[in-house]
Amino acid sequence: MLDTLPLLEQSDFPALRRATIDTLQVNLGYRCNQSCLHCHVNAGPRRTEQMDDETLALVLEVARARKISTLDLTGGAPELNPGFRRLVAGARKLGMHVIDRCNLTILGEAGQEDLADFLASQQVEVVASLPCYLEENVDSQRGNGVFERSIAGLRRLNALGYGEKRSGLVLNLVYNPLGPYLPPSQQALEEDYRRILRQRYGITFNNLFSITNMPIARFGSTLISKGEFDDYLALLKQSFQPANLSAVMCRTLVSVDWRGQLYDCDFNQMLGRGIPGRKGHLHLRDLLENGLEGAPIYVADHCYGCTAGQGSSCGGAL
Repeated sequence: MLDTLPLLEQSDFPALRRATIDTLQVNLGYRCNQSCLHCHVNAGPRRTEQMDDETLALVLEVARARKISTLDLTGGAPELNPGFRRLVAGARKLGMHVIDRCNLTILGEAGQEDLADFLASQQVEVVASLPCYLEENVDSQRGNGVFERSIAGLRRLNALGYGEKRSGLVLNLVYNPLGPYLPPSQQALEEDYRRILRQRYGITFNNLFSITNMPIARFGSTLISKGEFDDYLALLKQSFQPANLSAVMCRTLVSVDWRGQLYDCDFNQMLGRGIPGRKGHLHLRDLLENGLEGAPIYVADHCYGCTAGQGSSCGGAL
């Protein structure tokens, strides 16, 4: 895989500093039951990295100490970490809002037959990847049969009340462009998703998040191989909107990798650019003593992906 970091580091992206942390976004490991073209963490079935029990316990300790309100769980497929359910239950006991970034097909994997019931019982918000409402487009990006299995997962969640406003069980979908271009209007796209998924499959959901593909890791490497990297980066820069700077997720979120090391965002984590401390990169345990308010944020040209057009974050358009 081709390294994109040398093409991103010399940047004129505006300087940013942190506000108070309200979200821990925790990567529980890179193992996944899928290998998607756009995946910026290069997750897949052969990855073995996963957060251990000691670090899982430290996540809850830090959340309690810093009074963090949201635990955002990602991977890989975060549910494949053996401690996933224990962590979720512990966070809910602390009164935290828990988000599971779910690829939907995991709900049908052997050993995960009761996963949807567990998520509902803990009132976990499900943020589910569905890069298109057309089968051929999803399968081309994520693998043959993924769309059909994703629809089955959505129906399972709907049967439990997910996606119904009165149930309190939140189901949000995530759209990623299929190529080197920006997402269309999130509002218009959500209307299309809602209409087509209901008409064709009887599926309901709460919101659609559109997320720009980052020119890093697997997607970035593919761009380089096709000779499209420079044009895509130019598109991101040309579409820069200064108003998005105040709402970028890195100001109030800290990303935690499977070892417990800290990063300004999930993308910086994949670039290996941790938050610097006195002795190398900061670790979760450092948050027991001090917060990060006012600290500088590492920026490079990939940050234009978050500020282009409507803006892009883990919560969709800004």
